[in-house]
Parts: sequence; C-alpha cells; structure tokens
Amino acid sequence: MKKDLRLVECIVNGKEVAEYVDVRESLLEMLRNRLGLTSVKKGCEVGECGACTVIVDGETIDSCIYLAVWANGKNIRTLEGLEQNGEITRIQEAFIEEGAIQCGFCTPGFVMSATVLLEKGEELSRDAIRKHMAGNLCRCTGYQNIVNAVEKVNREQLKEQQKR
Repeated sequence: MKKDLRLVECIVNGKEVAEYVDVRESLLEMLRNRLGLTSVKKGCEVGECGACTVIVDGETIDSCIYLAVWANGKNIRTLEGLEQNGEITRIQEAFIEEGAIQCGFCTPGFVMSATVLLEKGEELSRDAIRKHMAGNLCRCTGYQNIVNAVEKVNREQLKEQQKR
C-alpha cells in the first residue's frame, strides 16, 4: 500500500517541528516514534484510557485518536515540556507528595489533564476535579491520592492569588 505523506509543521514543547507523516499516523505515533517523547504512553489506542493525553492549543486530547496531520500549525505540550530550568512543576511535586504514583504508566496523562485544569486558575471542588480527570484511568492508586494532589495545588494557587 502506497503511503500518503504530508508535512506537519507544529510547535512541540516550545520547539519548531517539521515531519513528513503518513496521513493515517496518530499524533501519539509521531510524538513517541519520531520525536522520542516517551511520556506519551500507548495504552488502549481508542481514546478511553488517557495514557496518551497531551495538550494541544491549551486543550487536552487523546493523542492516540488524533491524527498527526491535524497537529499542523498547533502548539503541543507533553510531560517533557512542562519542566522549566530542570525543575518539575508543582503538580508533579504534589503527585509525589500525595503518593499519587504507583506504577507510573498513567501518570503523564493525569499530570497533563491536571495541568490544563489548574491553568484555569478557578476554585475547584473535589467533584469538579474528578469530573475533569474522568478521561484518565488508573489501575493502581484508586484515584483518591490523585484528586488530593490536584486539590492541594489548587488550594495553594488560590492562596497565592489572594496575596496579590
């Protein structure tokens, strides 16, 4: 079968990327296989588990069901792109502090979903956190510690906003 290749030009973790990809290739495949961004996990491949969650133009998407060609002209962030000056983000620290990590397979997707939620800067109830994170599945932690981590950072953000 002949491949139909298209040029995809986008920004990934702040860097310009230009890749020729098969029109049937998922963003997950492009990120992992071509760019070596292994935080983007290959789980269910049908958009159900959230292990492949990345941020595209400020919104979380399941990269396993998002074609790479759709990323043309977009700004994409993966877990690798969150650190700044060699430091992990506050939500990543909170996941560690709250024991929200066991095997770690689902963690990048959860962190990416939490990042978008926290970037909104709104006060969040535990139910709102659970609802937003519902697209991510974990088989190890039972979710409680994940919600605790997001809630902890949200409270810290709100206190910081009040000081300003």
